[in-house]
Amino acid sequence: MMSKVNVIVAGCCGKMGRQIIEVLLQDAEVLIKGVFEHPRNSNLGRSFKEVFGQDLPLFIEKDVARVAAAGDVIIDFTERESTLNTLRIAEQARCKMVIGTTGLQESEMQELKRIAQRTALVQAPNMGIGVNLLLDVVERMSTLLKEEYNIEVWEMHHNQKKDAPSGTALALAEAAAQGRGTSLKGVAVHGRQGITGARKQNEIGIHSLRGGDVVGEHGVIFAGPGEKIEIRHSVSSRSVFANGALLAAKFLQKKDKGFFTMQEVLGIK
Repeated sequence: MMSKVNVIVAGCCGKMGRQIIEVLLQDAEVLIKGVFEHPRNSNLGRSFKEVFGQDLPLFIEKDVARVAAAGDVIIDFTERESTLNTLRIAEQARCKMVIGTTGLQESEMQELKRIAQRTALVQAPNMGIGVNLLLDVVERMSTLLKEEYNIEVWEMHHNQKKDAPSGTALALAEAAAQGRGTSLKGVAVHGRQGITGARKQNEIGIHSLRGGDVVGEHGVIFAGPGEKIEIRHSVSSRSVFANGALLAAKFLQKKDKGFFTMQEVLGIK
């Protein structure tokens, strides 16, 4: 019988943190061993029961190093700086991490991969099962449809989202570029304005919309001679991401070190 996974939740009082805790509490194969928040969070010091309604012997803490020592895996869906700080502490504690934080820069991704030589990480801009299947489909379609089909990627999120385009939109565009055997950096066009001239055949357009309380919508359009194919994915609940993070935490239980994607967790690649 496999032992239970001891999980620590970063940013526990945020929208995603609360959703992750709700999902973890319903799973008999995991134990919540610690929760922590930003040093200025108003909930610091309060008991787990007081904030989340379940009688666990925990308090909301700010000392990441102390909390990390109690767990196997940290789940982090916070912000870039907080995630990177937690990651460096996790490296010292040899604690594994599931990272759903978006907006990470290329140099920061390289740091993740360096740290993954010492501990195990799952990083994905979107932990949902549907989107990760979509990434595979988009890459295959891009390969099969050739350059006669123009590719446009769009995304829409709530009006509080800080980064654009979303990490998922970039991942979809990257999948399309891989299908064409090219680098996204050389073909990406982020929105269009003014007299742009005719669309270059190999462009991959990426467009961001913001408004209301939209959890997340993504679409990929393949527009070719005489036809247009559009694939859309919508998320109505953050539980989709939380359930994916739970799968990733369980996946890491069998790993000592290495950098893994959600597609590897799901067995797609």
